[in-house]
Amino acid sequence: MSATSPDSMQEDTPPELWEPPENVRRLVDGWHSVECWVAVLAFGFIATILVLDVFGREFLGPVLRFLGFEPGATGIFASQKLSIFALVIGSFAGIGIATATGAHIVPAFASGWVPPPWRPIYDRAVDLLTGLFLIGVVWFGFKFVGSSFKTDLRAPVLDWPVWPIQLAIPLGFLSAAGRYLIYAAWPLLKPVPPEFQE
Repeated sequence: MSATSPDSMQEDTPPELWEPPENVRRLVDGWHSVECWVAVLAFGFIATILVLDVFGREFLGPVLRFLGFEPGATGIFASQKLSIFALVIGSFAGIGIATATGAHIVPAFASGWVPPPWRPIYDRAVDLLTGLFLIGVVWFGFKFVGSSFKTDLRAPVLDWPVWPIQLAIPLGFLSAAGRYLIYAAWPLLKPVPPEFQE
C-alpha cells in the first residue's frame, strides 16, 4: 500500500526474493481473466434483461394491444430482481478486479514516514496484514451466507434461496485477500500504483 514503484523495490532486494514462479504468474493472470468474464457477463445480463423488459412493456405490449391482441404481461418477469442478483455478483467480482489492477483506493499517507531502505519490507508487511484482515472479512461473509442457508431465506417474487447469490460477497473478498497474500510473497506481481502509471 505504499507509493514505491516495483522497479525501485527490485533494486533494493536480491532478485531471488522478488521473481515469481511462472505458474504463479499464470494462476494470477487466469484468475483475473475469470473475474473479468464474470463481471462482463453479469453487467451484460443486466443491460440485456432491462432493455428487453422496457421494450416489451413500452413498445411490444402497446403495439399488440393496438392491433387488437391481448398479450398479457409483456415485460420480463422479475427482471429487476434478477438484475439485482447480477449486480451483486458483478460488483463483488469487481473487488478482485480492482485489487488486480491497482484501481482501488489505497491509503498511503504513512508510506512517506518509512525510510527508503525499509520500504520493501514495509510494503510486504502491509500486503500481508491487508490479506489477513480480508480473511477475517471473508469469515464473517461466510457466517452471513451460512445464516441465510440455515434459515432458508428466500428472495421475494422469485422464491429462490438467496445464499447462492450471497456467496459472491465472501468470494469477492477472498479473491482480494488471496491477491494481497500473493503480493506479499511476490511483490513483482503487484500492479503498478496509479502515480507510476503512464
